[in-house]
Amino acid sequence: MLKNPRGRLLLVPMPLKAPLIEDEGLLARYPFLPQGRVFIRKMLEKNGITVDDLIEAPWLEDVRIKGRLRLVDSVIQDDGVGYSSNIDISTEAGRMTEALSFLHAMLVVCASFDERLLSRWIEGESSRADRRLGMDSENFLVISSTYISGLTVEKGNDGSEQYWVPMVDFIELCPRISGKYWRLVNRPTREGFVCLDSGAGESGRERASRLIKERVRESLRESCDARIERMDDEFAAKFADPVEKIVGLLSERVKEEMPMSAAIREDWPPCFESAVSELNQGVNVNHVGRVFLAAFSRSVGLNREQTCSFFASAPDYDADTTAYQVNQIFEREYTPHGCAALKSNARCPVSVGEDPLCDQEWLTHPLKYIRAKQRKRYMSEQVDGSNLVSE
Repeated sequence: MLKNPRGRLLLVPMPLKAPLIEDEGLLARYPFLPQGRVFIRKMLEKNGITVDDLIEAPWLEDVRIKGRLRLVDSVIQDDGVGYSSNIDISTEAGRMTEALSFLHAMLVVCASFDERLLSRWIEGESSRADRRLGMDSENFLVISSTYISGLTVEKGNDGSEQYWVPMVDFIELCPRISGKYWRLVNRPTREGFVCLDSGAGESGRERASRLIKERVRESLRESCDARIERMDDEFAAKFADPVEKIVGLLSERVKEEMPMSAAIREDWPPCFESAVSELNQGVNVNHVGRVFLAAFSRSVGLNREQTCSFFASAPDYDADTTAYQVNQIFEREYTPHGCAALKSNARCPVSVGEDPLCDQEWLTHPLKYIRAKQRKRYMSEQVDGSNLVSE
């Protein structure tokens, strides 16, 4: 495991050396690639384009329009990412518009210093990459080798393709993906590799692309974090107008924090509070965290509508999918994960000494936490009531 300069834990190291890509059309189509940074830098230098030009030069208005369209689509995510560029990247002007529209969108997001906006934009861009790459048979292997070393393809007897991914990459990346398919026990393995085959309407390549999406997400996050570290208030102020518009649009679109009565919320254990808070901020909570949140909600008496509302700000939120999965958990009466399981799946946010109640040896399950809180509150109310009577 590695950490970037801001201390964020990366999934696993990407290949030490990305493959050389000289096709400028490919770099424009996938501008988020690490190789694309040099391509964009050279394009700016070649055309004498400054940041001020990118913001206000009349001849770059088309770039800004495309950037806004791309940004809005990534952030709003109506029924998935639907933005499809009609730019002709066979021309130099088309390649410049496509690549610089991505850069403009990224700069606006970074200049907002808004974690929720940043998370949703990264989710949107990585989802777009997932979809494009899953359909790109011609360039799939060269793009995928940027993010995963050793991925190979085999043809099945029926003509379908099987994608073999190094097990170390699969184990590190799959916990962020929901579904039984992505559990190692359900996948064929061979000599340290895991097979991604077709099924449920998806090809093996689309499945492999879904795995690569997690690497794209982390790469974008690291790149944005680095930009934000270098960005001062003066620079960010240059993007004040587009930032104000997109933040306002997001505020209208995304529900604010789920309202709960203070008495109930005061009893929440840190693991549950953390899951709710992260989802509200647009953080992509892992599979264990999501199942725990829904199961715990059921256990403490929240209804299905309230539980579904917790997921409304998730970067990959889909109302129908969320309702279905929450219903499954409620109908099958899932038991919430215990403390040990939450710790092993990186869903316990508390370190020793941060919460005296969590430090108790007998505290082995979040439900014990909430019962202890309720008991303490009840006893306190009884004492207060006695004092009032005696007075």
